[in-house]
Amino acid sequence: MEKRTLLAVVLSVVVIAGYYIIQGIFFPPREPARGVSSGEQSLVDETSTAVADTGSPFAEILPESGEVLGVEEPAPDALAEERVIIDTTLMKVILSNAGGDVVSYKLKKHNDRDDFVEMVLPGNKESHAFTVAFGNISTQPLSSYFTVKRLSEYSVEFYRDFVIPGTGTKTIAGNDVPNGTDGGSGSRFRLTKRYDFKPDEYMFELAITLDGAYSVSSFNFSGVAYTLGFGPQIGPKFEKLDQRYEYRHYYTYANGKQKQEKVNANNPAIIANRPTWAAITGKYFTFIALPYTNQYELVFSAQPEPGIPDASRLYIIRPSSNTSRFEDIYRFYLGPKNQESLMIYNNGNNSYNIRDMELIKVANTSGFLGPLETGLKWLLMMFYRIIPNYGVAIILLTLLVKLILFPLTKKGSESTLRMQSLSPKIKEIQEKYKDNPTQMNTKMAELYKQEGYNPLAGCLPMILQIPIFFAMYNLFNNHFDLRGAMFIPVWIPDLSLPESVWNFAPFRIPLLGWSNIRLLPFIYVGSQLLFGKVTQTPDQQGNAQMKMMLYAMPIIFFFMLYDVPSGLLVYWILSNLLSMVQQLAINKYLARRRASMAASNPEPVIAPKKKKKRR
Repeated sequence: MEKRTLLAVVLSVVVIAGYYIIQGIFFPPREPARGVSSGEQSLVDETSTAVADTGSPFAEILPESGEVLGVEEPAPDALAEERVIIDTTLMKVILSNAGGDVVSYKLKKHNDRDDFVEMVLPGNKESHAFTVAFGNISTQPLSSYFTVKRLSEYSVEFYRDFVIPGTGTKTIAGNDVPNGTDGGSGSRFRLTKRYDFKPDEYMFELAITLDGAYSVSSFNFSGVAYTLGFGPQIGPKFEKLDQRYEYRHYYTYANGKQKQEKVNANNPAIIANRPTWAAITGKYFTFIALPYTNQYELVFSAQPEPGIPDASRLYIIRPSSNTSRFEDIYRFYLGPKNQESLMIYNNGNNSYNIRDMELIKVANTSGFLGPLETGLKWLLMMFYRIIPNYGVAIILLTLLVKLILFPLTKKGSESTLRMQSLSPKIKEIQEKYKDNPTQMNTKMAELYKQEGYNPLAGCLPMILQIPIFFAMYNLFNNHFDLRGAMFIPVWIPDLSLPESVWNFAPFRIPLLGWSNIRLLPFIYVGSQLLFGKVTQTPDQQGNAQMKMMLYAMPIIFFFMLYDVPSGLLVYWILSNLLSMVQQLAINKYLARRRASMAASNPEPVIAPKKKKKRR
């Protein structure tokens, strides 16, 4: 391996390492959350306020300013907590009348350890998703009990009355009392949350209605009508978000373009361009919100909470309303990030008759490698349809890619042979003009031109293979259908996870933190060392740099790849073995070329000089 080949290999390693280092860099903080304009009343923390019975156990007093909720004084017939279960073919949803929120959302066709995947991931306390707060994102969501009305097998409604006391007073039994404390003369309105699920879809509707009738003519709580919040995190469970094998990305889609938003734990990310949809995506699952009104403001937040150091929230801030009644209808997709489930919202084959929403973009890779990865994914699916085993499909795809790249590999080897034949002339020029680098470069360029040789011809085939490597890596690391896909029973039951031949948890190897012995990383090291040994030329055996590349690099990659999905290592091991077979065939071809070149251009025989006799 010549210096240019060594340079190409080192460059590849630097690019690979840099790729993952960049992924882990924290993004610059965004501007703080939405402020309050002049004329609006700022929000304060919730306070405890004793209130008189309003005449209904379903009514809760709001302070006059609309800033915060008072703590309701329980009535004798106060509501108790009630759970509602929605059971479809795809998910099991548990809702609570405490706030009318979703407390559990499990996907029945996708497993997480010994249970279904939980998409409303709890921390140290029970999660509440799709909460409503009368204020912005810093306002405490409603937690009081709502009345439950079961509409059908897949629909449920929660409603509760609220009272905003007037600013003046009135006389009751000779006493001046604030408006709204006599059970009937306050500003009363009703909040209704209605959930509508579909039996065979991961998308559902949430309708939020504020109805003030003749009592409340507008809704303005510190500049907003309400804030709808999802969080604290989507499932499944994870040990850490390393941004490679598990991550959370934030996307918006507006004007036909998808954009990845930058979110950090310190400051929320405010989205004011009113996109068509917004999404929080993990490696295999996603939450997508399709807001109703065109005046909303979105906020992504990663602020942690106890039990969830890496949170992912989405808030939809509904602006204030000057009407006495309005209804907002939202649609949410909470499910797998695969083409089969998302494509129906492009072609119109869904219960909502919506199309061209491009939700499928959350499952596609963006960037310049996106089209390449999409093509490789199509080939993988084609092989899977022929032989329904994703391990076999990976093998067939790797074999096809190697066959396609073989001409490049062969050309690079021919360039290496050509370079070796020019080596004596190059060394002669280097020795002759070692004190004049400019002249040396000029003579080298003349030599290359005279011989018709391009010095980049040997490196270019290797460099062109780097994008394919990254695309294959991303495909096998992120493709949804590999989740739970078995290759070899018992040993490799899931190509999306690292395999294990011995688990000794809870004990962990010091420094490394490993609690599993895995076989594929050792097979990878063996294949890499064997490949390097087979492709090593005689002049490289005494080269210290080449020995370092031969032995040190596989060891480094062993630690880097120890916990990667097994599908990746199956691809890499097979790629090494196929490359070795290709190189052996190329070596035989080059040996014949050398013999042919030696026969057509025999080296001149130089007679040895006679030694002078000493007198």
